[in-house]
Amino acid sequence: MNFPLFDILGQMLSESGFAALFTTGADGFKSLAMILIAFVLLYMGIGKKFEPLLLVPIAFGMLLANLPLTGLTEGTGLLRIFYYGVEYAVYPSIIFLGIGAMTDFGPLIARPSSLVLGAAAQLGVFAAFLGALALGFGANIAASIGIIGGADGPTAILVTSRLAPEYLGPISIAAYSYMALIPLIQPPIMKLVVPDNLASIKMTQLREVSKTEKIVFPIAVATVVILLIPDTAPLIGMLMLGNLLKESGVTDRLSDTASNALMNIITLPLGLAVGTKAVAEKFLTFETISIIVLGLCAFAFSTFGGLVFGRIMCAVTKGKVNPLIGSAGVSAVPMAARVAQVEGQKRNPSNFLLMHAMGPNVAGVIGSAVAAGFLLQMFG
Repeated sequence: MNFPLFDILGQMLSESGFAALFTTGADGFKSLAMILIAFVLLYMGIGKKFEPLLLVPIAFGMLLANLPLTGLTEGTGLLRIFYYGVEYAVYPSIIFLGIGAMTDFGPLIARPSSLVLGAAAQLGVFAAFLGALALGFGANIAASIGIIGGADGPTAILVTSRLAPEYLGPISIAAYSYMALIPLIQPPIMKLVVPDNLASIKMTQLREVSKTEKIVFPIAVATVVILLIPDTAPLIGMLMLGNLLKESGVTDRLSDTASNALMNIITLPLGLAVGTKAVAEKFLTFETISIIVLGLCAFAFSTFGGLVFGRIMCAVTKGKVNPLIGSAGVSAVPMAARVAQVEGQKRNPSNFLLMHAMGPNVAGVIGSAVAAGFLLQMFG
């Protein structure tokens, strides 16, 4: 006796994503593995609070991209449309607009020598670039891997979307994961490079920066840097515009929108679009493992470079600069500066390095954008 309902249910099941996962052999198991990785990343973002504002959308985008038969990442699929904002550098640039609107450049203006520490902390970018070349990656892919060392997710996304879009998933996930792990990665390197007597140095209060200086600074930096390296325009231009909106005193509504509502609105499609590139055939490879390892090395070398130059500045100034602030030369604002503050207080409880560390930290944002522009100009 036939039961049409059973036939209908059987047909639905045979055409479902469950059937696709378990009847396509190795490809199905790879997709299942990526779904499990997405679950782990969701746990890291929600349970452990590792960069949740971006890691949660990225992980969910990865989940959606690896669920079979959805069509979300093809043709006019929703996630494919979201990806156009990454492909044309819209999302990373708007994120930099928000960062500029949230950031105080005062500590950098008060101590311009912080630019040296921000530049030194880009050592990891070029170390990872050379390491990737040594492992056989092409120059464009090596440049994308190297930019992980800038400790700046939007910059990594922009460079990779231009130079090696097929590697966007692993590179962006590595960049944001290591940014979240800065409180674990940096302290051991600090202890190795900076002895207790130098880490205990107390720094004098920064001079007060005038309103005029704060207004002129973003205009001058945008003009000089973009003229020097035109490919920095999307990042440096938006970063400095955001800061000008903040400091001008006449665009408070625009500054508030850029640093809050607009930043939040863009974060969602950005995270989802990045996650769509973390599909099984591109993620579960030896190249991905190499990228994860090289990304860690890039962060370590960037921290090392900043600390070494911090020690040099300490020697040049005859003990007026605490070398620990050099570790904040990576672009993760303000997390890297907070780590320098915490480690400084461990060595000397009366030490307050946060504002001093913000100078190199802001310089690192500019430095990573300049490094990105240089790589794009060379290999784009």
